[in-house]
Amino acid sequence: MGLVTAIVGGLVVAPLAGSPLTIKGPAAGLIVVVAGAVADFGGGELGWRLTLGALVVAGVLQILFGVFRLGRLVDIFPLSAVHGMLAAIGIIIIAKQIPVLLHVPSAMTKDKGPLELLGDLPVFIAHLDPRVAALGLVGLAVMMGWPYLKSIALRRVPAPMVVLLVAMPAARVMDFQHTEPPGTLVRVGSLLDNAGVHLRWDGLAQPGIFVKYVLMFALIGTLESLLTVRAIDMLDPYCRKSDANKDLVAIGIGNTLAAILGGLPMIAEVARSSANANNGARTRWANFFHGAFLLVFVLLATPLIEMIPNTVLAAMLIAVGFQLAHPKVFRHIFRIGKEQLAIFLTTIFFALYKDLLVGILAGAVLEILLHLLYGAPLWWLFRAPVSVSLEGEHWAIKVEKLAVFTNWLSLKNKLEAIPAGEQVKIDLSETALVDHSVMENLHHFERDYTRGGGQVQVAGLEAHRPLSNHPLAARKKAKLAVNA
Repeated sequence: MGLVTAIVGGLVVAPLAGSPLTIKGPAAGLIVVVAGAVADFGGGELGWRLTLGALVVAGVLQILFGVFRLGRLVDIFPLSAVHGMLAAIGIIIIAKQIPVLLHVPSAMTKDKGPLELLGDLPVFIAHLDPRVAALGLVGLAVMMGWPYLKSIALRRVPAPMVVLLVAMPAARVMDFQHTEPPGTLVRVGSLLDNAGVHLRWDGLAQPGIFVKYVLMFALIGTLESLLTVRAIDMLDPYCRKSDANKDLVAIGIGNTLAAILGGLPMIAEVARSSANANNGARTRWANFFHGAFLLVFVLLATPLIEMIPNTVLAAMLIAVGFQLAHPKVFRHIFRIGKEQLAIFLTTIFFALYKDLLVGILAGAVLEILLHLLYGAPLWWLFRAPVSVSLEGEHWAIKVEKLAVFTNWLSLKNKLEAIPAGEQVKIDLSETALVDHSVMENLHHFERDYTRGGGQVQVAGLEAHRPLSNHPLAARKKAKLAVNA
């Protein structure tokens, strides 16, 4: 089902996309949401068919996001909450895949959330299958240790390929096909069979669940895709700026078609897109051939794919999850500020306890509460007076009251309206509070605008006190006063 999505992402979405270097394919993080949707809709094939109905609506919603130019949706969340959501996805992936890695009976994990799964780790270890788990643990060791090899030539070989070259012959020698229960090895089956799962609309009879998952698929998939587009633009040697709205329309079309064919939800995937950019890709044709080669391989080499043990796929996913929730991410957020760490951890906790959408909303609400605690009036959180004037040879942007994530879009609109190649001065002297999200967004604007031949000066922060030693930390005046 994931392969169906990757093939659609290459053959259909790539020619329509607004980002030249991103790879469109199934989202590892969203599989957590898919599993929750299938369970809430009743489980089994019926649950999956009802989930596909929600995915179709989510795809149409993403098309509308692009048509109505809502590609800026990524900017309505505080950055620490976004990082918290990605870290939570990593932890959820790890929690869900540990039982697969250890090959414990599926009955032991049924209907358990990530916190319960992590709490049951000693039980899983006690009931592991030694032969299968050993192979998975070797695969995990290779995945985690490969980037630290001193040989540059060896590091150029993808770690997952090394894992497969070891695991597939080992599973053959140990005769997993006959000595282990069904589910030990990957089963692809016929591509046409997998792409023939008919969606159902019965989920509309459960509007609470249906709407919840439509929003989660649309919002989280959109957010992850837009973040990936923004990150990969930074790796583009030609310094091109992707059309986020065009990309959203393309992904929405891809998600709608993939769901009709029985595929998983699609995003612009960060790991594959990074590999694409780092290996010299230049255009959308790279994504097209990604889908084309997958199609050929699935049609001609399915028996080879079905020699792969699921435990090593779990090892690969755990490595992906660890990168999303790497300790360095926690250290980085802590250096930005203790209040940012609180937002980050709050997002993670509620995402693990409830779901990802609740998690990121909880992080955003906490940051709003912190702004109110600092003394910022509620009415200025969502509206910042911004004036633009041409003073001599430079454009003067003056921001008053507050410059925080909830009113960033109004400032961003003014900045994007300035012609390229000019001198720009952003005056924050009349603001009482500038949060971390705005500081980082201004930093990105300065970098991008400078690449286009312009000059940017951020001024007026002399009277502000940073909340940490980090250069992009939130800043507030010693005595916060915002006159109505």
